[in-house]
Amino acid sequence: MANTIQQQLIYHTQQAVKALYQSDIPENQLTIQETRKEFEGQLTIVVFPITRFSKKSPEATGAEIGAYLKEHVPELAAFNTIKGFLNLSLSDVYWTDLFKTHVIQESFGRFPSNGKKLMVEYSSPNTNKPLHLGHIRNNLLGYSVAEILKAYGYEVIKTNLVNDRGIHICKSMLAWQRWGNGETPESSGLKGDHLVGNYYVRFDKAYKQEIDMLKAQGLSEEEAKKQAPIIREAQAMLQRWEAGDEAVIALWKMMNGWVYAGFEQTYGRLGVDFDKYYYESDTYLLGKDIIQEGLDKGVFFRKVDNSVWIDLTADGLDEKLVLRGDGTSVYITQDLGTAQLKYDDFHMSESIYVVGNEQDYHFKVLFLILEKLGKPWATGLFHLSYGMVDLPSGKMKSREGTVVDADDLMDEMTETAKKRTEELGKTEGLSDTGKAHLYHIIGMGALKYFLLKVEPRKRLLFDPNESIDFQGHTGPFIQYTHARIKSVLAKGGYSQATPLAVPSVLASSERDLIQLLHNYPAVIEASAKEFSPAQLANYCYEVAKQYNKFYHEESILKAEEEARDFRLHLSSATARIIASGMRLVGIEVPERM
Repeated sequence: MANTIQQQLIYHTQQAVKALYQSDIPENQLTIQETRKEFEGQLTIVVFPITRFSKKSPEATGAEIGAYLKEHVPELAAFNTIKGFLNLSLSDVYWTDLFKTHVIQESFGRFPSNGKKLMVEYSSPNTNKPLHLGHIRNNLLGYSVAEILKAYGYEVIKTNLVNDRGIHICKSMLAWQRWGNGETPESSGLKGDHLVGNYYVRFDKAYKQEIDMLKAQGLSEEEAKKQAPIIREAQAMLQRWEAGDEAVIALWKMMNGWVYAGFEQTYGRLGVDFDKYYYESDTYLLGKDIIQEGLDKGVFFRKVDNSVWIDLTADGLDEKLVLRGDGTSVYITQDLGTAQLKYDDFHMSESIYVVGNEQDYHFKVLFLILEKLGKPWATGLFHLSYGMVDLPSGKMKSREGTVVDADDLMDEMTETAKKRTEELGKTEGLSDTGKAHLYHIIGMGALKYFLLKVEPRKRLLFDPNESIDFQGHTGPFIQYTHARIKSVLAKGGYSQATPLAVPSVLASSERDLIQLLHNYPAVIEASAKEFSPAQLANYCYEVAKQYNKFYHEESILKAEEEARDFRLHLSSATARIIASGMRLVGIEVPERM
């Protein structure tokens, strides 16, 4: 027999169609959804598919089905029909029983292991510059998707593929050799990733000057870019690196070490972590092995200049270079090798790449090549593509003049949180350490929530000031609601031993809150299946909003004892689900604000 109210309603609606219209309606033609807020009821059956059996208007059909359900489903208290929608009101006993048996449980929202292993690869920084605003969205998406999938029952491996080799690395190295005068993070007082990034910018400036000089001598821009002495020197350095030149390798290790130390500080402030690091310097040779495998299988072909290609025109794509004529790797060479290595290490059933949408084509090609090479695990690869993040012009200064540095942005968010919190007078009684921690939590909560509440594929405009609004659709609003609930529980002397008395009649705001809390596992499931933290982030906001409605409409601490205790239990369950949901999107909720 059906074990959820939705399943019961579908079963009895099928029985109603059979009894009333002597017809069978397939289950997949029946839709049950939550009732829209402007109508009375909690669940709605879409009547239109049934009218072809009833041969009556949607209103008349809905009235007949509703009367049948009222007679056969004890949990149904009332119904109304509006156009083609049958709105159902479930009894208060149904909702209070639901609260007692599900929502109040500590384990609510936890899924058992599904026995599947899944990898989420995110961050993937270059070791020639600091992390920027785009990296922040990447890291937050990757981390939260991984946490949601863990909650849904997967064994999840979080990986970071570090792009620690290639011409861009050599640019920073060459600039430091020319102009560094032995400068180090210690001597300069700069984080290592910022120091190395400065030399990348220095290289770029010198490169542009050389291009302009060559163009003035009559070369085209394309020729000037290739002939500029500084880029040729960087290319020669890359070739020496791949040949194992000891001096180049030593410089590379020293400068990369500076960058890694800087990255770890940034990751710590962002609150993200990784189970495994991969380095392209270790994987690009594996890629070359796969290129040879593809040549042997006839999947790739070699051109007269010795470069290796694959022809994907029959698949609606184009010819793609997979190895340069001089034997050096391109990005796809490295990605092929890394994909094989990751699978060999973990044998996961699925692997998610969190990478910006400017790489959509690259991943189409990568996955297609792996399929053509006969890799059985290639069908489990997925590119979680996300849009760029823009800032309102003039809102923030960037270190390089083009992108916003992640550390600068986090500093500004914490400072904005401090100002806003002090304006509202919410720091009384906190120590200096407690205040600093609170400002960090609020600032990071605002940043993370603003970036995660939007579906990953959408481009978004991030406004630091708008994100820290204690009354808006923001992280701080949800955090403040959690702190408010904790205050109510403390004032009410609540503990798990508080008796749970169930009222015979629920206020509408109580009923709506119970229904919303009961949806938590379904939201986790939908977020996991669609790799979308946005669904869970927006759900947390809806819970906070509904709790505030309940808080303002119903007395909690001054209610009669049984109602008071019930409302304290309802408040406790709400706080627990807000904290759990926010944790899955990487946001901490404070006990007080």
